[in-house]
Amino acid sequence: MSPHGKKSAANIVSFSGIDGAGKSTQIEALQTYLKDIGFQVVTIRFWDDVARLKSIRESAGHTLFKGDKGVGTPDAPITRKDKNVQSWPMTCIRLVLYFIDAVSARNAVKNALRSDADFIIFDRYCYDEMANLNLRNGLLRKYVLLLIAIVPALGRSYLLDADPAQARERKPEYPLDFVSRNRAAYLDMCNLTGRMTIISSMNIDEVRREILRYTIADLSTSSHAGGDNGSRNAARRVETKKLDGTHTHPAS
Repeated sequence: MSPHGKKSAANIVSFSGIDGAGKSTQIEALQTYLKDIGFQVVTIRFWDDVARLKSIRESAGHTLFKGDKGVGTPDAPITRKDKNVQSWPMTCIRLVLYFIDAVSARNAVKNALRSDADFIIFDRYCYDEMANLNLRNGLLRKYVLLLIAIVPALGRSYLLDADPAQARERKPEYPLDFVSRNRAAYLDMCNLTGRMTIISSMNIDEVRREILRYTIADLSTSSHAGGDNGSRNAARRVETKKLDGTHTHPAS
């Protein structure tokens, strides 16, 4: 049994944002911090562990549209052709896939709550799929509201905002105009869901400190709301831990 007792939804977070926004870096930093204070942390990677029918997605991007495989780097840029293909036939396929993924995400959250882990981190979530849709279209907005009703709200869902040009320099995979449109879609999706915490574009350390402040606040609130002794002790350890030599106060 977990040393901190049964977790609540407050102990599950997700990270979303355009490619190159720094999600992997911040997830690793949060994992390290939580493990240092004694938490057992599990990361669920949405594309690997939640998304379904991946062979269909891969064949569309690589076979139908001749897009590159792999991950783009500054030294080895690639040209992907998948979510940036915005034709209506592809949109219709996405509507089916995203509904299946929403049901899969619902089951993934249920399983996470039954696991022995103290803290669950989703590397991307269904919100990243919603941002691939044209949310200025009324019908697609209604569809996204349907998905929102299916997908469980997590304790905290972070949207890491980023400058499109800088993000593309870090991860050159899509044309800059698409990355800019994708960022705008994320912000539209954020307003539509009403579930996300936007972390403004800052340097890596500033983003890390902001996320840890929210983490401290959420863990403290969870323990005060009736967590067990293990959870309360862990929360006290979080509250007294120093960040870069200074005490960190919970975010409001």
